[in-house]
Amino acid sequence: MKFVSGLVEAMGFEATTSLQSNGTELDVVVNGQQLGLLIGPGGRTLLSIQNLARVAAQRRLGDHDTRLRVDVAGYRARRKAALEEFAAKLVADVKTSGVSRALEPMPSVDRKIIHDALSGVDGVSSRSEGDDPYRRVIVSPASTGDS
Repeated sequence: MKFVSGLVEAMGFEATTSLQSNGTELDVVVNGQQLGLLIGPGGRTLLSIQNLARVAAQRRLGDHDTRLRVDVAGYRARRKAALEEFAAKLVADVKTSGVSRALEPMPSVDRKIIHDALSGVDGVSSRSEGDDPYRRVIVSPASTGDS
């Protein structure tokens, strides 16, 4: 948490940071006003901060099993809701058109949200293809045999 709070301060933001621990999972939560720069386009800056914080925590703790997540001003919950809403619209589009849709490349956490949102939906299937950082989700009508 010191790493994240120090980074936030060094970037000139006034924010509070808190740490929540659940066994092998650590959640660092940053709250304040106008923290969009910490999130970045599509959450990419936030993912970078999280990766740096994870490496710093693993070195400090000597523990490579602990998962560390960083959230800024509730961004992760808002992003999840937006992706689930997008997935619902995508289902309607793919079912109506009968044509597969390839989404823009996205981080693994976002791809998982899309896959989870589509997993219980009849009539469509999803898969990921490509290599990071260009890996993307393909949503297809289920009748095409894609899975």
